[in-house]
Amino acid sequence: MAGGSGGGAALPARRSKWGSPVPLKRPRIEIIPLIDVMFFLLASFMMVSLSLQKAETFKMDLPVASTARPDFKPDMLNIGVEKDGRVSIEKKYLSFEELDVILRERLQKNTNTPVYVTADRAALHGQVNRVLERVRGAGVLKVSFVTDAADPAVPAVPPAKSQP
Repeated sequence: MAGGSGGGAALPARRSKWGSPVPLKRPRIEIIPLIDVMFFLLASFMMVSLSLQKAETFKMDLPVASTARPDFKPDMLNIGVEKDGRVSIEKKYLSFEELDVILRERLQKNTNTPVYVTADRAALHGQVNRVLERVRGAGVLKVSFVTDAADPAVPAVPPAKSQP
């Protein structure tokens, strides 16, 4: 055995008769974290592929209306109340006496004439109530109020003023 490093057969590792204090575990693949990683990769690739698609539309020449439809139908009566209290029918301002005459004429032609009251947002309740009294006094039993969808930027009720 001169000049060598042993070269002979290796001796088997010695085991003690009591065993190792650390139990030997067989390596295994954990499936739950593997599924999580695969779902993450799948979602990432889907998002990247969706961002690469371009949404294109066709260029079209849309027709332009040459005449607009009238706002008011002839078989209905739309009464407008402005913020300063003026009353209008079909964009014509009139007094309460003229309103009474028009209401009676329309109801003589058709007793089921639909009546709509459209008030400005800044109109006072008393002004709208005066118009409603005139409509009820003419014999209209069913009155509808036309409302807009509330704009979230504009408060529906103005804040109360504090008095000193």
